[in-house]
Amino acid sequence: MNLLKPAALIAALGATVAIAQTSPAVADKNLARNLAATCANCHGTNGKSVAEVPSLAGVPANVTIQKMKDYRDGKLPATIMHQLAKGLTDEQTALVADYFAKQPK
Repeated sequence: MNLLKPAALIAALGATVAIAQTSPAVADKNLARNLAATCANCHGTNGKSVAEVPSLAGVPANVTIQKMKDYRDGKLPATIMHQLAKGLTDEQTALVADYFAKQPK
């Protein structure tokens, strides 16, 4: 049986802890864009709607975050947004809101 030497074991454990502590936003530089892509079916590519659904491009992040919280908490009427809002963490919601805020109108 091949056992790691104590120094190698400590190094391996340290690397595992460092990886575990890395937030998803740091680990995937495209996470915001990828999460926002799920909104394209209704809100258009990069948040530019071509239908009756409101565009998200250029909307201040704090406005989008508040609306998502209101959908999640049932304060805003919705057909599907209340379910979608519950599927995102607060961190993910903030990433998506910031992504759309940076998109040109």
